[in-house]
Amino acid sequence: MFRSNNIVIDGGEVVFELKLNSFRVRRLFCSMKLNFRDAHLNDLPGIVSIYNATIPGRMVTADLEPVSVKSRMDWFYEHTPERRPLWVIEDDQSEMLGWVSFQDFYGRIAYIATAEISIYIDAAHQRKGIGKQALQYAMDQCAGLQIKTLLGFIFAHNEPSLQLFYQLGFEDWAMLPNIANLDGIERSLKIVGKRVSD
Repeated sequence: MFRSNNIVIDGGEVVFELKLNSFRVRRLFCSMKLNFRDAHLNDLPGIVSIYNATIPGRMVTADLEPVSVKSRMDWFYEHTPERRPLWVIEDDQSEMLGWVSFQDFYGRIAYIATAEISIYIDAAHQRKGIGKQALQYAMDQCAGLQIKTLLGFIFAHNEPSLQLFYQLGFEDWAMLPNIANLDGIERSLKIVGKRVSD
């Protein structure tokens, strides 16, 4: 570990420490090199596991029960590396840290240059800046994927995800009030969007 006045470098993570009124505020910045690759079928169990881990929190997905690998087979094959990729996020040890999915918006040909993006990070690797790196990488690849507009469908109470997208220039484009019922609580859905290429 290297330590200076207010910077700690520990295990590949850069941690900035600020002391405010005896409270120490730590902010982690992901400094690890991430690898994005097309998902293979044998990645699907890991992808599903990361997805299922988000369900109990009732912030990320409208699924209320875990999904099976078999139930996600059609979804897996809907992705194509050339236009609607499904990427696995790995570290330099080839550990799966999360995944990124591009999907069609509304399924009509006139919307072909618009895609919905989903980013899921393993719970053990959240709050390390991986999601931000993943979203930026996805945006950088959009021209080559012939995508001009990216959309995110995010529950209005999911502040961490909303803030991630806002930081990279996404704006609120729609609000669908109280359209989801999560354990008896009605939740609203925001659609955030950004023009990413011309």
